[in-house]
Amino acid sequence: MNINIADPLKLNRLLQLCSANLPVGGFSFSQGLEYATEMNWISCQKSTFDWIELNLHESIARTDLALFKRLYQALENKDFESFKLHNEYLIACRESSELRLADVAMGKALVRLLKKLDGVDSEPYKDLFAQQDCSFVSIFALAAYLCKLDLISAQSGYCWTYLDNQVAAATKLVPLGQTQSQNLLFELSEQVSKAIDIANAIEDDDIGASLPRLAMASAWHETQYTRLFRS
Repeated sequence: MNINIADPLKLNRLLQLCSANLPVGGFSFSQGLEYATEMNWISCQKSTFDWIELNLHESIARTDLALFKRLYQALENKDFESFKLHNEYLIACRESSELRLADVAMGKALVRLLKKLDGVDSEPYKDLFAQQDCSFVSIFALAAYLCKLDLISAQSGYCWTYLDNQVAAATKLVPLGQTQSQNLLFELSEQVSKAIDIANAIEDDDIGASLPRLAMASAWHETQYTRLFRS
């Protein structure tokens, strides 16, 4: 996979969008990983890798990244109705109230940020914010488009935000040592190219995924006795 960033400014914009310092609240959601750890489905570096890799290839690639491509193309074509439709599709794909909460809460936070950033002109796209719920995927695609990032770079950056969040959560929950966590990020980041290839080859009728254990972990997290994360 080629990541087409020759412009240092574009690379910096991508790094800014992917930074853990981006104030969207991603650090407060574990995406079901907290309950999976509680149930001992995840207990070491290897099982953490297996959990995150499966979710990346079977859920993120087949839903988030596949729709990311269509959202980005809708922006290129100024087809805002298509953008809104794909945004609604994304939210409908969330299999639990907590997964939906995480997606929408981070989406709203990124909308607020885009409206206030001096270097980003989001005014022509304000109608896209008018609907009640915006997926984080949709607004991340919009932010990448406004920063003039190419599609593959933007998808890669979105994958990084997911992997970084999951490994950060696992570091606290499993727990993992700092070196283990960094080795895990090296291993998982090598899977991003495959995930993007899967996503960009998917036909419209094949978009979507169901991971029952992830859905159950997320749903059961709502009543978990002790919690560090919101999902």
